[in-house]
Amino acid sequence: MALEEVADWPAANVAVAVVSDGSAEIRAHELDREFGWASLTKLLTAETLLVGLEEGILDLDQPAGPEGSTIRHLAAHASGLAPDGETTLARPGERRIYSNAGYEVLARAIAAAAEMPFAEYLRAAVTGPLGLSRSLNGSPASGYSGTIDDLTLLAAELLAPRLVAPETLTEATTVQFPGLVGVLPSFGRQEPNDWGLGFELRDHKSPHWTGSLNSPGTFGHFGASGTFLWVDPERRVALCCLTDLEFGDWAKEAWPKLADDVLAELAA
Repeated sequence: MALEEVADWPAANVAVAVVSDGSAEIRAHELDREFGWASLTKLLTAETLLVGLEEGILDLDQPAGPEGSTIRHLAAHASGLAPDGETTLARPGERRIYSNAGYEVLARAIAAAAEMPFAEYLRAAVTGPLGLSRSLNGSPASGYSGTIDDLTLLAAELLAPRLVAPETLTEATTVQFPGLVGVLPSFGRQEPNDWGLGFELRDHKSPHWTGSLNSPGTFGHFGASGTFLWVDPERRVALCCLTDLEFGDWAKEAWPKLADDVLAELAA
């Protein structure tokens, strides 16, 4: 079985799951272990944004962040904000600059529109309805910690949305501000560096953390804590991974291989 290969990874604890057609096959050392999600947290923040859009409390093109920037710019890492700290490095819509700071600003805008702290709205709009076991206890860019079961619940929602309309998720996983050049963290300059609304889009990027067998429509995110979630809508499958080993060269080799092995196994 493809998932068995994670036993050879250098991480002390690994939890992985394949989610397909509403079911999950999980391989883990400790199913109940809580892992730091790092930047996978941005997927929860993006999902919260989508709920807010459907509730009509805010609009993608309303001003937010640096002058000339909007909610859409912030969600798509196109506001011009630096990766960390609210220094502006470019005009909105000029470059794709992956920005934790942008997600802090985005969360503040969502909280203001919802008239409640962001963590409370996240719980009411997303983690509560999905049945996730934990609450946000840190940055909306990187502060969630949870189990592999939590991640599979999010993956299932992204495969077959219930909290938002399928059309809303489709827009969120469509390229925003096409053609922008930027750096995909740890994988270098990409031309273009395509993103949706919080979701990194595989398209034809190379090198990449997903597999060569993933369809161009694959979307998701990875985290510096050694975590990832990708969803391949063409193949109707998602792959979830949580580890306790910081992202590094080991992941650049192991993650694409696991993706290809899983997809090849499912296709057999």
